[in-house]
Amino acid sequence: MYEGPVQDLIDELGRLPGIGPKSAQRIAFHILSADADDVMRLSNILREVKATVKFCESCFNVAEDTQCRICRDPRRDQTMICVVEESKDVVAVERTREFRGRYHVLGGAISPIDGIGPGDLKVRELCTRLADGTVTEVILATDPNLEGEATATYLSRLLLPMGVKVSRLASGLPVGGDLEYADEITLGRAFEGRRFVDA
Repeated sequence: MYEGPVQDLIDELGRLPGIGPKSAQRIAFHILSADADDVMRLSNILREVKATVKFCESCFNVAEDTQCRICRDPRRDQTMICVVEESKDVVAVERTREFRGRYHVLGGAISPIDGIGPGDLKVRELCTRLADGTVTEVILATDPNLEGEATATYLSRLLLPMGVKVSRLASGLPVGGDLEYADEITLGRAFEGRRFVDA
């Protein structure tokens, strides 16, 4: 235990996701030894992010205005929505340059253990976006883990009666991976998503 502000800094850093006690201590001492200008720059950017960054009123992606740049882009296909858990997932999909539609950020995934149900996510807002009939396909791009699968299953059961096509991203074996190390879910999804080889 350290005294005063040093311990307070370690405690606050330790509250960040993925930062354990040792990492928090290491970051705190890095900040202590860093140049004052570097620390002020970090402090200023943290304040600026909190003051200026909002969430898009349409898709709930991070934005600097009422709508994000993707929702403002008239060239995007309005008939397709890719549903993701977090804003960082939008960036991952955009990097592929394969999807030209719009997004819907749920703000998490269904996780009963953590007390997160459908009512805690942007599910109602998704249904509202589908109400006018413009969207014809919803692509579920939730994480391929227990929570993501539960969320995708819930959404597909909710959305199919609304008359939209619902698809799920294929998942399977990573390039360079070995079958013996693949878990049952990954291997099962690889079989489901198999493609036929053309001559």
